[in-house]
Amino acid sequence: MGERLSKLKNVYQKYGAAGFAAKLVRYADANVLVRLGLETRLRPEKLRAEIRRMLAGDYDRVILWRSSFGYQVPLFQRPQHIARCLAEERCLVLYEVTTMTDPVRTLRQQSENLWLVDLNNAPFRRLLMEELETVNKPKILQIYSTNWEMPLSELEEYRRRGFRVLYEYIDDLSPDVRGTETLPKNISDKYEYVMAHPDCTVVVTAERLRQDVLARRGGENLVFSSNGVDYEFFRHLDDYAFEPAFRAVLDRGKPILCYYGALAKWFDYELVKKLAATGKYSVVLFGVKYDESFDERLGAAENVFFLGARDYRVLKYYAREAAVLMIPFLINDVTRATSPLKVFEYMALHKPIVTTDMDECRRYRSVLIGRDHEEFLAQVERAMELRRDGAYLALLDEEARANDWHAKAAAILDGLRRAEAEA
Repeated sequence: MGERLSKLKNVYQKYGAAGFAAKLVRYADANVLVRLGLETRLRPEKLRAEIRRMLAGDYDRVILWRSSFGYQVPLFQRPQHIARCLAEERCLVLYEVTTMTDPVRTLRQQSENLWLVDLNNAPFRRLLMEELETVNKPKILQIYSTNWEMPLSELEEYRRRGFRVLYEYIDDLSPDVRGTETLPKNISDKYEYVMAHPDCTVVVTAERLRQDVLARRGGENLVFSSNGVDYEFFRHLDDYAFEPAFRAVLDRGKPILCYYGALAKWFDYELVKKLAATGKYSVVLFGVKYDESFDERLGAAENVFFLGARDYRVLKYYAREAAVLMIPFLINDVTRATSPLKVFEYMALHKPIVTTDMDECRRYRSVLIGRDHEEFLAQVERAMELRRDGAYLALLDEEARANDWHAKAAAILDGLRRAEAEA
């Protein structure tokens, strides 16, 4: 109960009173009305036929993604990209959503071999599991290490039903990442279970996480697959009409230093203040206030413009206007284990990149690293000079292409195939 109250507090801080109220209404719908599944109870045979039609497709394995991250949400991130790419590689992906994020009360086809399912609907879920029992192909339960709702007992039930486990270890297991005051027990329970069962396939997104797995259970069924980028999406740029708030920043005429993403405890607000204090730049921040840290540590600073969240589909147009794209994070356990998705998107936009000294950012020659505040400011100056450097722009393009999501999904699929061959 304490974990849920902590999460509610975090949601209120992120979205304010009006957004919090709207989410409560959607939560009630998703977890009360949909859970009862009245529509499913009234037409079970029709729904069973729809499930059978889905399962009759042409695919090699079934992947049931159980981490409740909406598909059609402003933050289109790793879960959706990996699901899309695996579906394109002959996996039937059943992607769990809730009606808080997607208007799906049972199932809906998103694309070939990719279906959105709402497993809060208890009668529908029973029908689906009954029909999955008849599928004579490998079945995989895919979960995130940050999944705090599924209890260990549920994971074990999937195992008894013949599902293999694909556990994506994507972040340091810190309550700060979940937005709770303590680490939820469901997260730690599943982590300990997977570490004790080497037949579960573990995907890690960062070297620090890989080392943790190696120390706990060795390299069996271990896959490295960092975050990536939809390269073609970020290279396709049309005209876009900006709203007055952003136009006003452009009209100031100063080079823009831009960051988009969570504004949280791991963000280096003091560094941003120093960048703004030079008077040389307009510092533009897009994203969600993940906790109270932004208001406490930055607030209204001159030359800093917090413009809120933007949909994934249009964010690239704002980033295109920046002189330099940056990731000013503090260095701690969370950021040492982070594979920053946005760094690959920055690459694809062919913009100079400056970050603090994160382990995963050191992997890439196109990323300029600032190991302290002074060096970060100096690297921004250097980045300004590289904006039209042909060799540097070619390097950005090379590293972006190498980190397309299809390559990340391919690494996961190779791991699944090896596990299936050994079973």
